[in-house]
Amino acid sequence: MHNRGILFVLSGPSGVGKGTVRKRLFEKRPNLKYSISVTTRQKRRGEKDGVDYFYKTKAEFEQLIEQNELLEYAQYVDNYYGTPRQYVEKMLDKGYDVFLEIEVQGALQVKESFSEGVFIFLYPPSFADLKRRITKRGTETEELVKYRLDKAAKEMTMMNYYDYVVINDRVDKAVENIQAIIQSEHCRRERVADHLLKKLESDKHVRTIN
Repeated sequence: MHNRGILFVLSGPSGVGKGTVRKRLFEKRPNLKYSISVTTRQKRRGEKDGVDYFYKTKAEFEQLIEQNELLEYAQYVDNYYGTPRQYVEKMLDKGYDVFLEIEVQGALQVKESFSEGVFIFLYPPSFADLKRRITKRGTETEELVKYRLDKAAKEMTMMNYYDYVVINDRVDKAVENIQAIIQSEHCRRERVADHLLKKLESDKHVRTIN
């Protein structure tokens, strides 16, 4: 009998390196399941439904919203994107850990609808370092850079909504810390006690002295 998996949510301000950390983590832990998003955007060449995204019409997506079938969702330009509750629940029931890499507002939505998840906030070594990461592309206007920095500063104050904070000063170290969080969560008393006590009860015959 396998235990139910755990939903891990990695979040943090724009430019903190969430994607890089997530990719490195999956190289170390290939058994993690990355949550497949639902979207209304058109399928691109080479993409597959149920692999890259679950593709829905706008009407179908809005029905999912009404039926509370999304852990979170957002609209970018003219398309919806969201996290399907049914897929996440299915993977968790199979014993897989599911990993979400998501923006702060989306993570807070997930926390409201799926409080049993484990929420990890990825924090930059300093705001100066984050500013350097955001501005190094050199492709955005000064006004847009200022907007992103202001937004990042506000998001960094939201770390108190999370269970863990990991500082991304070095990618390998951040990944190591997240792996430790995953391991420790699987040892939490409330996750294992019921199963172990039931096993103890079923092993009564072992304790009998003949």
